[in-house]
Amino acid sequence: MTVSITRTEAHDIASMLTVRNLAFIDGKSCAAADGATFQTVNPATEEPITEVAHCGCADVDRAVKAARRVFRAGWWSRIAPEARKETLLRLADLVRANTRELAVLESIDSGKTITDCLHEIGTEVPSFFQWYAELIDKRFDKVAPTGQDALALIVKEPIGVVGLVLPWNFPLLMAAWKLAPALAAGCSVLIKPAEQTPLTTLRLAELAQEAGLPDGVLNVVPGMGETTGQAVGRHPDIDAVSFTGSTEVGACFLRYAAESNLKTIGLEMGGKSPFIVLDDADLNDALIEHAANSAFWNGGQNCSANMRQLVDVKLVDEFIERITIRAQSYRLGDPLDPETNIGPMVTAEHQARVMGYIEQGKAGGARLVTGGSTRKPGCFVEPTVFAGVTPDMTIAREEIFGPVLGVLAVNGLDEALQIACDTEYGLHATVFTRDVDRAIHMARQLPCGTVSVNGFSEGDVKTPFGGYKRSGSLARDNGTEAIDQYMQTKTIWVCTARPEAKR
Repeated sequence: MTVSITRTEAHDIASMLTVRNLAFIDGKSCAAADGATFQTVNPATEEPITEVAHCGCADVDRAVKAARRVFRAGWWSRIAPEARKETLLRLADLVRANTRELAVLESIDSGKTITDCLHEIGTEVPSFFQWYAELIDKRFDKVAPTGQDALALIVKEPIGVVGLVLPWNFPLLMAAWKLAPALAAGCSVLIKPAEQTPLTTLRLAELAQEAGLPDGVLNVVPGMGETTGQAVGRHPDIDAVSFTGSTEVGACFLRYAAESNLKTIGLEMGGKSPFIVLDDADLNDALIEHAANSAFWNGGQNCSANMRQLVDVKLVDEFIERITIRAQSYRLGDPLDPETNIGPMVTAEHQARVMGYIEQGKAGGARLVTGGSTRKPGCFVEPTVFAGVTPDMTIAREEIFGPVLGVLAVNGLDEALQIACDTEYGLHATVFTRDVDRAIHMARQLPCGTVSVNGFSEGDVKTPFGGYKRSGSLARDNGTEAIDQYMQTKTIWVCTARPEAKR
């Protein structure tokens, strides 16, 4: 579904928005029990948008009780799969029908460009609800082979009450990544949206209720990570948590689980992903566009961003020249203007963090080719390119999460592979080569969850997404694999007897 909008139309919608700022628990919007709130700010203007309910332990507990009650009642968990399917299909249609409102709301809350928001919310978000809806009545359990004296059934059941803890870089898309398979599995859900970007998730909860989701199945508890997020992680009656965010916070959820009820934890975390250009690659416009997109898409605020660009020495000078020209062509500005290519960083604090890495790059000996400055008003950082980066530099080893591309010259395939693997992360990699044997060799040797060949891509709804090493756990988002983290396996062993034995 292609949805277009003009700058004037986007600002008109923004001026008329009804912003939801209350928690959504057991089918009702409500303030936090203690009346606490926090402020969400438009990062393009640094002006406050609204005060949002800040849920504490009491609110999380109330949401868990509602989710557990409806799960046990079976109003969602045990209804016919076709009924769950129809509800999720209605939700997909409602998202499509409200795309422009949701896109504008997400743009002002996160600083994402309206173009990206329209594509994600108008196309990708509803497609996730539709895809998992269609999957619901097409999954089959198994019968294990036995002798005549037994019948062995292997069945999947919804795990129960799950907590979905979201990042701020793709607010509604990440909600769909996790919520669609969790609901398809039959679970009841608590969503803790990122405190920087809670607004579209709160609106989504209303649309889910309109689609027919029973009260209590979906609850949204906004708040800070150290308060609301920790309350979700430590709650003894939550059966599983799926988290996307930083590696440091992911480690906290493992600790929360160990110190509470040993709940299942699914993690999708940080990355320092390489973009590898081998000496036989065709250094054409398409490659340069993929290189720029891999680093500057969403302002570099992307866990799979390819910020380490490893280019063979035979091509590196031309590559730097061309990627610099492309970086300088990006247009920073009003995120509600469709002509804008890059919006602001999500907060002033994050802008300062990214600028700190740029200063470390300069101090560490890398050569600043372009960018490296802020723009005001707003939390903008220019697309930045460093050349002469070496593998030991901070900007080559730590996740920056901003528009900062570093070029490392490599001498041949083996050195490219060695440097690419020299990281604690393992989320994504891109490889450019015209030799299919080299491409497959690289893909097999790179220890990461997704390898994209001759193009930067994370795959689509059908392909699992997640990381190796400190980038994630065995759980995966997307694909049929995503639904597995919201289900548990049961064996039913039935002892049987020959009919004549009963006489």
